[in-house]
Amino acid sequence: MRASERMSRAAALSFAALMSVFGVVCTCGRISSLSGSGATLTAAAGLAMVQSTPSTDFEKKPDNVSGADPASDTDSFLDSDSDTELADLVPDSDTDHTGENTYLVTESLYRESNMSLNNFYVKNATDLSLDLRGFLSADLPYSYEKTDEPQVLIVHTHATESYMDSDLGYYYESFYPRSTDDSRNVVRVGEAICESLKKEGVESIHCKEHHDDPSYLGAYDNSAESINRCLEEYPSIKIVLDIHRDSITTDENEKIKPTFTYGGEKAAQIMIMCGNDNYGYYDFPDWEENMSLAVKLQSTAETKYPGMTRPLYFGNFMYNMNLDPGSLLIEVGTDANTLSEAVRSGEMLGSVIADVLKSAQ
Repeated sequence: MRASERMSRAAALSFAALMSVFGVVCTCGRISSLSGSGATLTAAAGLAMVQSTPSTDFEKKPDNVSGADPASDTDSFLDSDSDTELADLVPDSDTDHTGENTYLVTESLYRESNMSLNNFYVKNATDLSLDLRGFLSADLPYSYEKTDEPQVLIVHTHATESYMDSDLGYYYESFYPRSTDDSRNVVRVGEAICESLKKEGVESIHCKEHHDDPSYLGAYDNSAESINRCLEEYPSIKIVLDIHRDSITTDENEKIKPTFTYGGEKAAQIMIMCGNDNYGYYDFPDWEENMSLAVKLQSTAETKYPGMTRPLYFGNFMYNMNLDPGSLLIEVGTDANTLSEAVRSGEMLGSVIADVLKSAQ
């Protein structure tokens, strides 16, 4: 390698490391869906990604306010500079809201993006050309086993991400979607996924550790340690899913709530995320295997539960997906969804995972 090439490579790796340090906000906040020309990402979001500003079109339900322009909410209320301790937070339901301002919560059904195949959509935020049909038909690098050993690991890099208590159509300005109470945050959603997997005959491990408490700083490093420990202890694990919840807020402080209805009940839409190593920033050479799993999950979810998924997000990032060829990050709803809506989606997601895994023979 020429000296100039080595210098360029070193600069790229240094920049990637810098972005990792600044990755203290929720992954979802970094790349949350944008629509329209007026939406912009904050500086923190820009530092976290190396691709161009992403966008995902969404479809408003008839009873929603039209013309909203959803922008990324970087969850800056709990970054490395925050003086707020999670233990000091008061649940929204226990707060006196007298005299507080309220802001709109708008339900949206996310659909089309810049790529599609059959009944599902993909947001390709890279300059790579994706063969979705090839990813869908490709064999996974592992096979399903009828065993009592765990084959799925559920982990939460940002375990304290929580949801709304009630479906009110608005939220108070003091609303703070973080909780160390595992009956209120994404850990409860992970529990629903594991319970659903067990009903389908698939054993799993649920890592409930709070990798983001008391600080977001280093959360992905912390969860990487947990993932590696679990993979070493349980070599039977094939799929590793990092479960988060998203946060989408407009310039007018309107929160976007992605929902769909199945069986007469409302549930939170999910967003599957898969990264790549096109620019050589990461040690992530086998990202295509992860993408194959992502596309299979996306297709199966839309076939089994139409409307369940937002467009699969494919971008230039890693987020621990290099640790296992079955690693993905999945956003279940946003902070504007209720916990019950997110748990309902978790139950469905468990069934989808089981179907995809059992198809790997």
